[in-house]
Order: sequence, then C-alpha cells, then structure tokens
Amino acid sequence: MGLNIATWNINSVRLRADLVCKVLKNHEVDLLCLQECKSPVEKIPLDIFSEIGFSHMVARGQKGYNGVAIISKFPLKEKSALDFAGLGHARHICAELENKLLIHNFYVPAGGDEPDRRKNLKFDQKLNYLNEMKEYFHYNAPKKSILVGDLNIAPLPEDVWDHKKMAKVVSHTQVEIDHLEAVKQEGRWVDITRKDLPNQKLYSWWSYRAKDWNAADRGRRLDHIWASADIEPLVSSSRILREARGWEKPSDHVPVFATIDL
Repeated sequence: MGLNIATWNINSVRLRADLVCKVLKNHEVDLLCLQECKSPVEKIPLDIFSEIGFSHMVARGQKGYNGVAIISKFPLKEKSALDFAGLGHARHICAELENKLLIHNFYVPAGGDEPDRRKNLKFDQKLNYLNEMKEYFHYNAPKKSILVGDLNIAPLPEDVWDHKKMAKVVSHTQVEIDHLEAVKQEGRWVDITRKDLPNQKLYSWWSYRAKDWNAADRGRRLDHIWASADIEPLVSSSRILREARGWEKPSDHVPVFATIDL
C-alpha cells in the first residue's frame, strides 16, 4: 500500500484552510507537510482537517510568520524540531510514523534580496542554516527517511524560467546551489521529483507580482521531496499541482506530491 505525501508552502494555514481541505479531499494525499503556516500551533485549524480524516498533527508555530506542520491520516509522533543557525524560528519538524518512516519538514530561510553574505544578514543566515543541515546529516545519516519542504533554492537550470537571467538572483545563485547540493550529498538524499520528471521545466512557485502568472510563467522550483538512498527505489509518482496557483486567494507556491510504497 502506497503512502501519498505532499508538501506545500501554504502562506498562512488559517487564511487558506479551505484550500488545504480542497487538496486533501480532491487529491490522493495521506500526509501533508505545510510550511509558512504563520500561526501558533494551537490556532492551526486541526478540527477542520479532522472532519475530513486528518486528525493527527505535529507542528512548530510562530505568530505571523514561519511555522511548519505535518498533518496525517495516520498516527505519528514528533521526533525532533531543530533550530538550525540559532535563529529561533519554527522552520523544522520531524515526525515518525508507526512503520518507523521519518519525515523531515523544512522551511529554509529565503535569504533576502542581495546574494552577498557580507552585505546581507539574511543571506548569511541562509547559508549558515544550510551548513548546519549538512552537519546534522553528517552525524545523523538518514535511513528510511523523507525530506520535504520549501528549501528556497531552485538548483537546476530547468528549475527556473531563465537560467542566465536568474544566475545572480537569490534562490538560484551558485553559492546557494552548492550549499544545497552539499546537504544532499552529505545525507545521500535523492531528489525524487527530478528522478521521476527529469530534463523538463518544473516550477512550484510564481511571484504575486506578475499580473498574469500563467502567461508570464516566470516560475521557480523551490519546493522539494527527497528520499534517503535506502528507500529511493520505493518512492515515485511525482507531480506538481500547477493549477493550485490559479485558485482564488492562492498561495504563491503549489503542492508537490510523491508516493512511497512501504
């Protein structure tokens, strides 16, 4: 039996609880990882999600920004909530399912606008955060694990609308790509979305600034699903729900899906 997972930067779980329910009811999902919940944990509307079968949750929250949550049809328990780079932000939660599968849900700092850590504290914090992720997985080698989330980096040329024009834009600079690749290599993670959907343009984020996001199509693939090497052959069926960007009052991100046959 496959476990259908999804990851989505929801950009306020309370504001968009109806969109969360729309995905949970109309698409095959057993477990949904949310980022940028922008809510204290006690105000995440779990009662609404419980009504449609998602009664289990682990989360870390903050009022107004950040915040990560995993909501599930199946029982799960919190394993860790790590504060990489000492930012004091709710950016990570890890849960364990009854079959011992670990789910890491990350919201990596965006990094501000200037890709220079000497001039931009937020960019420095982003690189520090990624360094500490790498160090963590060096000492905690992933096994039977999934890593998902808004990693705020589009690593491949096919992950952005124009590789050359984006090369000096935060989220697609070489230093960020190198830092993310180091995390992936240290943990022997496999990018499942790209394993399933290679060599094609794929985006999971489109700016609110575009008058017509669909026509302009200046997207980036910032949202990822990775698997530890030991279970990589068991994870497949990747897809991105592009249509969600066109829903009423949407997040600027859309859900990304995969299925684990465990």
